[in-house]
Amino acid sequence: MRALPKEAPPDAFGRAAREYELGRPEWPGEVLDRVVGEMGLGPEAAVLDLGAGTGKLTRGLVPRFARVIAVEPDEAMRAVLEDVVPDAESLPGNAEAIPLPDGEVDAVFSGEAFHWFATDTALAELARVLRPRGGLAILWNIFQGDMEPPLSDEAEELLDEAFARGGVPGLHRVLSGRWREPFAGSAFEDLHEEEFEYDLVIDREIWIARILSVSSMAVQPDESREALAQQLRELVPPGEMKQRFRVVAYWTRLA
Repeated sequence: MRALPKEAPPDAFGRAAREYELGRPEWPGEVLDRVVGEMGLGPEAAVLDLGAGTGKLTRGLVPRFARVIAVEPDEAMRAVLEDVVPDAESLPGNAEAIPLPDGEVDAVFSGEAFHWFATDTALAELARVLRPRGGLAILWNIFQGDMEPPLSDEAEELLDEAFARGGVPGLHRVLSGRWREPFAGSAFEDLHEEEFEYDLVIDREIWIARILSVSSMAVQPDESREALAQQLRELVPPGEMKQRFRVVAYWTRLA
């Protein structure tokens, strides 16, 4: 039997919390406005950002809602969130043990995280903390195509080797669609889907930070990550870099 590829673990992001904050993009306002409108949420709503990380999604929710609760299991990630999004209520916890009473929020949002905890238990917990007809929104950023200017063959080879050492990142869980499986027979209605595309222009240091924040890289020792960053600086010239992103948004509500 052919061995399955090693997967990167979901619990190493705290080692790259600062890189995550620097390198990961924020969510476009048009995406959030579209999802919020589709779920019929008003500014008086209370919402939960589950698996909030450093608050990349949380900061887009705070100006839109009266109460925003951010639940994140990793202490290092949560410390950054509390620093950059002080107006959110930050709590330790995870999707299978959400530290909220029954019927506490009008909607749950999850950005770049749902694939790590897509289980029957997690969906039951989401249903528990939601009010009747409460909404659930799931969002992912997916990189499209190559960088502009393109990376050299040597840089591509270096990245391939580093990813192989750390294991397959979580994106394959998203693209495989396995995260949908717990919705069959759950308390939620059918998922609605919409896609948005945009170009992101960044500099080399932000790009390197994004690379280091991927689960495959975050799991590796600090000295290995620092060596990779230095090698990339030698292979990739400074200046602007552009990449196309596809934002995929899903939403549903309690039946």
